[in-house]
Amino acid sequence: MKTDLESIYLDHAAATPMSQRVIAAMQPYFSLDFYNPSSPYAPAIKVRRDYEAAKQAIAQAIGATADELVMTAGATESINLAFGSVSGHVVVPSIEHHAVLAAAKQHSHTTIEPDAHGRISVETVKQALRADTVLVSIALANNELGTIQPLRDIAQLIKETRAKRLADGDTTPLYLHSDASQGVGLLDVNVARLGVDLLTINAAKVYGPKQMGLLWADRHIVLKPQIVGGGQERGYRSGTENVAGTIGFATAMALADKHRKQEAERVGALRDMIEAQLTSAFPEAIVSGHKKHRLPGHLHISWPGIDAERLVFGLEAQGVLVATGSACAANKGTRSHVLTAIGLDDSTADGSLRLSLGALSTPENSKRAAESIIQVVQKEIERIKR
Repeated sequence: MKTDLESIYLDHAAATPMSQRVIAAMQPYFSLDFYNPSSPYAPAIKVRRDYEAAKQAIAQAIGATADELVMTAGATESINLAFGSVSGHVVVPSIEHHAVLAAAKQHSHTTIEPDAHGRISVETVKQALRADTVLVSIALANNELGTIQPLRDIAQLIKETRAKRLADGDTTPLYLHSDASQGVGLLDVNVARLGVDLLTINAAKVYGPKQMGLLWADRHIVLKPQIVGGGQERGYRSGTENVAGTIGFATAMALADKHRKQEAERVGALRDMIEAQLTSAFPEAIVSGHKKHRLPGHLHISWPGIDAERLVFGLEAQGVLVATGSACAANKGTRSHVLTAIGLDDSTADGSLRLSLGALSTPENSKRAAESIIQVVQKEIERIKR
């Protein structure tokens, strides 16, 4: 078994290591600047200012202002705050993260289906809208396939539908929410350009601290607190502010924003190299997700008839860490709802690996990873034939 330091990590979609610059930025707020930002004395006031400056930096990275952000303990809480703030019918794709699907079940809801590449069409959304629909939630990019959704086009549909309602004297609100956790750091997440009304981001997906996220809400939206208490975050999310986490989040967002285009090109090239090696070695392998509209670091590949869990264990023995799908589904031991939705049969779905590249990926270890995958898959094919 390889040690952690020797392992080749290909599961950045599940978790990312905190950047050393992020850790350094957070460090003082664990010890030296430990004060409660709500306290009245000078050191605490200084911490409050640092906290607010960090929120403003995060807001700037998404084209917003600090007073439109609610800091949360990760993306799941952000999603719950968004859904908990509306009352009425909601529309969600069947391939959304479990946090979105579970939140939708608290409402009257319609689940819409993607095409075979995991992409949601504007027409599909349009057909699902009802007179009482108040929220549509569509992730910027799917966490398993990496498929990027036509969010700007869907936002235009929402805008037109909202305008028609008002013209007809109907004041029923209609909002577009997106979980952009998988896209941040690789895609443009400017809220105005996306056209969304609510946006969820998770710091842990962008080399920031875990249990740190946010909900951006357009200022015309009235949120309903899900956690009450001391009235922090303008009353929308009570609890002493996570100053260190917010400082780290801001640093991670600034770094991601600065290097986004360069990093997208770099990991995209590595992904394409691995894909070319694997499909050359195994012409029967099936690559899922949209060929053009796909996150640059994502590769979802299947070998029909192969047990992917055996591949995962075999690869780990060689020091290559990969996933069979989302960490949530793998932890429950269930077949991926995403793969079922795009029409993969059980044999193909069960033989699927998700490779997600990122900061720890290099040309050298990506090449070694591809070679290890080829070796382990070939070994499994020979075992089955015996």
